[in-house]
Order: sequence, then structure tokens, then C-alpha cells
Amino acid sequence: MAEAQTRPGPTLKGIEVVDSLVSAEFAKDSIGSITVGVIAGSQLAWTRSVGFADMKTHRLANRNTVYRIGSITKPFTAVMLMQLVAAGRVQLSDPVEKYLPEVKQIASRPPGAAPFTFLQLATMTAGLSREPAEAGPFWTGPVSNWEKTLLAALPHTSYISFPGTEYSYSNIGYAILGAALGRVAGQPYVEWERTHVLEPLGMNRTRFEIDASIASDVAVGYEIGPGGTLDDHTAAEEARDGRGYKVPNGAIFTTVDDLARFVSLELDRGPESVVPRSMLDEAFGGVVASDRSLDGGYGLGFMAASRDGYAYTGHGGSVAGYRASMYYDRVRKLGVVVFRNVGGGKQNSDRLAVNILSLLANRQRDEVQADIDKRFKTQTASPGSEAAIRRIVEELRIGKPNYDLMSTDLSRQTRRQLTEHEATMAKLGALRSVTFKSVGPAGPNIYLATFEKGSLEWRIWMNLDGAVDVFFYREVPAPK
Repeated sequence: MAEAQTRPGPTLKGIEVVDSLVSAEFAKDSIGSITVGVIAGSQLAWTRSVGFADMKTHRLANRNTVYRIGSITKPFTAVMLMQLVAAGRVQLSDPVEKYLPEVKQIASRPPGAAPFTFLQLATMTAGLSREPAEAGPFWTGPVSNWEKTLLAALPHTSYISFPGTEYSYSNIGYAILGAALGRVAGQPYVEWERTHVLEPLGMNRTRFEIDASIASDVAVGYEIGPGGTLDDHTAAEEARDGRGYKVPNGAIFTTVDDLARFVSLELDRGPESVVPRSMLDEAFGGVVASDRSLDGGYGLGFMAASRDGYAYTGHGGSVAGYRASMYYDRVRKLGVVVFRNVGGGKQNSDRLAVNILSLLANRQRDEVQADIDKRFKTQTASPGSEAAIRRIVEELRIGKPNYDLMSTDLSRQTRRQLTEHEATMAKLGALRSVTFKSVGPAGPNIYLATFEKGSLEWRIWMNLDGAVDVFFYREVPAPK
């Protein structure tokens, strides 16, 4: 098996099985290459490349190989939206036509329909068709002209449903979103992404089109045709001729290291300066749109899905000659990216990515459950749990919790209840003592916290990395 691989180290339980999964998936047809990355928190914990980036020259794929990622560009556009909302320059509920009045040219607007909003575009509920009615004229052209191409396509685009009433995946909807955000920012979309997203994240080998700095590392894209024939012309022509209006919805080229940095951002482990974590937590706090089967949904630039009871989020991407997958588990701070320079065949990047993610998540869950079982049997508190309670009490008292030391869901809940927490701590006065009582069957560390003016029973769950997963407390009546 032809391969070039880099393994920073099997620090995650189950990584040896991941290695086997990658080998087995590639062996299904052994065409082209696949590159896989596993992200744990803020780190690319493991990566492997198998096969050829160029089958004619036998150039091996490696961690520096550049792949197209298609619709995984959409989450980058959603991040731009979050940035501008966080800066107070636009609201999710704002009508898009306020900034991009050209959208009034879209045909067949339903009678009585209000203008669609930024939220509706971002969640695929604006009621727009997937593409313009005419494919050819708008699907080619350089990145430098993408917005002009988009505007020319608007009269050939139509509504297919009443805005805000149903989910309908729309590529041109995300292109409209990118153009409107550029108007809000007063800066072209591609320039904003480069200066406000890619560069701050250190994504130095990510581009919207091929340039001299990455050209020698770009994987050749192949499409498998009838009878197993390999077509390397279609992807090359698309790279040469451009994708027309399809820039904010599908133009990015990147590497495993670079995309891992973006996944870390989505996992709440990226720079706060790029997107406030409070904004990310709210964005991922609920799925806005679901399909009719309720098997999946869509939020602000991410898909939500489940398989065999395991829920995950992320996005896939598909363009001529390339397939890519980016899925993650924000609860467990795990992510997987898979790149392939082949369209068709027996390999499936989505299947492989979800198989890896669910495997690692289940291993982590089993590790947590083993720890709970052991602590319950021995009635031993989680290391650091008493110190965590003392710290949280004081942080809540002054209204400044350290959200970096909380799980994503707990951070979101605490932000929403902070005023109530502050009032409770102020009423109780200074903390006098924290006494361990027991470990409950579900794993909570149960403590009695005594204050100047009362007591609280605390139940706190700790992650194995020392972060607080869940806490809640209740007042204990004073003895009569």
C-alpha cells in the first residue's frame, strides 16, 4: 500500500483501530489518495495519508497535500456571519435585501412573503432553489469575478417555498450570504475571510484558488467513470476555469493541518479573538432547520446528524474530483477530517469520518464510565472537584466564570443563568467550608458548601481532563 504518514502519537484511546479503519477503507478500491486527521481539543492529534496525490507521477499524498473541500467552505462563511453579529454590525434577523437589494430580482417570490433574513440564508430556510435555473453561464469564471457572476445569476434563481417554513439546501443561498456579508463588512468576502479567519487561525496554506505557493502540492482530482475509467480532466478544467458564483459555498483548497485548526475553533478551542466562544456556543446550541424525516438538521453553517444513536455535527463537501468530510463532537472535543482526491468508487469519506469519530467518542465514553464506576465503588471524589466548587463559587459571586474550564453545554447554561447565580452567592455571603459527602450512582461528586448565611448541596461532574462537565446546587434548609 503506497503511503506517507505522520503520527504525532497515539495519545487517544482507540487510535490503533483508527489506523486499521483507514487502511480498510482505502483498500476498497486503492484509487487516488485519502488523508485523515483526528483533532482532540486544540491539537491535531493524529494524521495519516495513504495513496497517490498524483497517480501518473506516483507522487505520494502527505500532510502537506492540498485538497478541495467543496461545501465545507460554508462553515467559513457562517463564521464571518458570527463575527459581524458579534461586532454589532448586523443582526441575524436583518433582511438581506437591506444590504444586497439585488436579491429583489429573484423570481417567484411568494405573495405576502417577508424578505428573507441572514438567519434564514445561513440555515437553508430562505426558500431558495439549490442553483440557478441555467447551469452553464454561472458555474465558471475566476474568483475575482465571482460576485458579478452571482448578481447575473439572481434573475435566473427562484423561490421554491415560503421563506422560513422549510429546510431546502441551497448553494446559491450561501453565495448570496457571502455577498451580503461583504456589503455589511465593507470589504470583499474573500479578503475578509483571509484577514479575519484564515490568517488569525494560522491557516497559511488555505486558498480560494490555486496560486504558485500551493500548486506543486495540490492533489490531482479524479472522477471514476463508467467501467472504472479515470477522468482527470474535469477537475483540472474546473480549477483552471473557476467555479463562477460558487465561492462562499464551495471554493476552498486546504490541507489537513489547516482544516484541523478550523475544527479546533468549532470545538471552542480556537482563539477567542476570531469568534467569541459565547457566540459559538449559542450557534451550536440548537439546530434551526430539520429535514422532513427528522434524521438530520442544519444550523449556522453546520449539519447535524445521528447514526446508531450517536449525534454529531459538521459538514461534507463534494466537487469534481474531490470529496471531503469534517465532523466533530463538541461535547467530547473531538473532530475528524477526511480528504479524498477521487469522486466515485467504493471509498466513502463521510462513512470513514463518522466511523472514526463515533469509535473515539465511544472509547472516551467508556473511559468516563469506568472512572464513575470505580469512584462510586470506592466513594472517592474526582480529583480537583472540591477546588472546582470553591473556584466556581467565587467566580459566580463576581459574575466572571471561567468558561474555558467548563463543558460547552455548561458554559451556555451558566451564561444564561449568571444573574441568578450572582444573586444566590450574594445572599449566602462568604464561603466557610466545603465538605465531601459521597459519589452518586451517576457519578456526581456530592458536597455540602457552608456559607455565612446558609448552605448549598452541590453536585458536580468532572471530565477526565479536569474541566467541569455539569454542576447544580440546591439550598439546604437550616436545622430547626
